[in-house]
Amino acid sequence: MKLLFASVLICLASCQNLSKNKNSTVDSKVTAKLSSFDLNKEIKNCEAQLNQAVPKLTDLSKHPRLIETNETEWKEISNGRLVWTSGFYPGILWYMYDLTKEEKWKAEAIKRTEVFEDFKTINEHHDIGFMMFPAYGNGYIFGDKKEYKDILLTSAESLASRFNPKVGTIRSWSNKMHPRWQQHITIIDNMLNLELLFWAAKNGGSKEFYDIAVKHAETTMENHFRPDYTSWHVIEYDSITGKVLNRHTKQGYADDSRWSRGQAWGIYGYTMVYRETGDKKFLEFAEKLTDKYLELLPEDYIPHWDFDVPNLENEERDASAAAIVASCLLELSTLVEDKMNQERYYNAAMRMMESLSSEQYSGVGKTDSFLVHSTGAKSLGHEIDVALIYADYYYIEALDRLQKMAHSK
Repeated sequence: MKLLFASVLICLASCQNLSKNKNSTVDSKVTAKLSSFDLNKEIKNCEAQLNQAVPKLTDLSKHPRLIETNETEWKEISNGRLVWTSGFYPGILWYMYDLTKEEKWKAEAIKRTEVFEDFKTINEHHDIGFMMFPAYGNGYIFGDKKEYKDILLTSAESLASRFNPKVGTIRSWSNKMHPRWQQHITIIDNMLNLELLFWAAKNGGSKEFYDIAVKHAETTMENHFRPDYTSWHVIEYDSITGKVLNRHTKQGYADDSRWSRGQAWGIYGYTMVYRETGDKKFLEFAEKLTDKYLELLPEDYIPHWDFDVPNLENEERDASAAAIVASCLLELSTLVEDKMNQERYYNAAMRMMESLSSEQYSGVGKTDSFLVHSTGAKSLGHEIDVALIYADYYYIEALDRLQKMAHSK
């Protein structure tokens, strides 16, 4: 109950303070509908969902990826070197351990993490960050598994090997996998992988890891965003000159449309880069990306899968994008100095969390997942209106951040 009361008090204090400020730029869609969020209840709901799902997920050679529309159980896929989503399930288990301190979750997390050790040498793509940090990084941080350090450092070295200094970014995909592009490809998702490099640079790895991460963030900031601070998905660079050749999409509606999860990756990425560097230019950029994203949201703060798709109101939502941004804005609210923006970003995050935990988007009583109504790649014809493992990951990360914020209060 203490966590619930703390969260309610934070919400109420924020709303009261903002309502007194006539010059507040807080979106009325947030303050008008913000109410209490039962953190304890949501943690227990997630634990109940895991208690329901974990006994069914016994094949260590596979991991849960999605729950198809109108299905109730996770579809598992093989833990291949090219499968970017494999680290999210063990990451979820580590967060549940951190939230509850129940040893059974630690044991399950260790079991599901340590099957990936051989992935530390992946250099075929950039997703080693997504694959290794939620699993081994969270295990090191929450589970005090100090033996994971060398695995993470090797993983960071593998990721850094894809950096092209002539371009200034880490190469995301191979051209063989994505023949539409012939040279150096970087996608906005790659911003999330930088956290592995920053962690490694602080924990015994090469200082070059830090420099690569900063340069990638700077180059991406320069080339990956439109004047209105929305993101393209895919940038193709000339491998020799570093010149931008094409700005395209893979998962958005069209090359020049605004893919909502791409914007989410950018917001999260630049918030994290500011946390790691302290460089205000990254904080200011994260705020600009956030403000544009909030401007584009529908009433319930869960975006459609692309902001520019025709017949927008009839298109599927993407709860995964909402979970990513909700988690990120909780952190961003603690990093900005202006009190009005602290409250504005916190309240926006809570509005997203309320929607995600509502009957509309919660998986409780419907599936084995925390959330439903995510869209992975409608433009490619799959993962349309489904549950996605990374939506659950960022949702439970948000719960973990809220618990820490409540305790700090």
